[in-house]
Amino acid sequence: MISLTDTQKIGMGLTGFGVFFLFFGMLLFFDKALLAIGNVLFVAGLAFVIGLERTFRFFFQKHKVKATAFFLGGVFVVLIGWPLIGMVLEIYGFFLLFRGFFPVVVGFIRRVPVLGSILNLPGLSSLVDKVGESNNMV
Repeated sequence: MISLTDTQKIGMGLTGFGVFFLFFGMLLFFDKALLAIGNVLFVAGLAFVIGLERTFRFFFQKHKVKATAFFLGGVFVVLIGWPLIGMVLEIYGFFLLFRGFFPVVVGFIRRVPVLGSILNLPGLSSLVDKVGESNNMV
């Protein structure tokens, strides 16, 4: 079992609240206040979980400059008051930043009993295969 430091536990809480506020803000027709709070909490929680230096190194790698620009640009656009445009930019940047993790996530979810059988349904299976392209580890 992995033990977390107190700082990482705080970061997990901040990240969780950030995701909650982002989701709730989108449910309430892109409420800019909730989305702004969610963005700030998510980024702060990420920094608490993996540390400031590692967060900076993750976002500002040479091959991730475009993704970081879209993600942080989307956060900025939400903060200045254009939530719909900002969220579109953020989502695009998020997928560019974390696309390397998607095959791992798909592989994990396929091994979960109920979710794995749902992902293997005929219509979803081809879509999930495209998301997790390099996931032939079984």
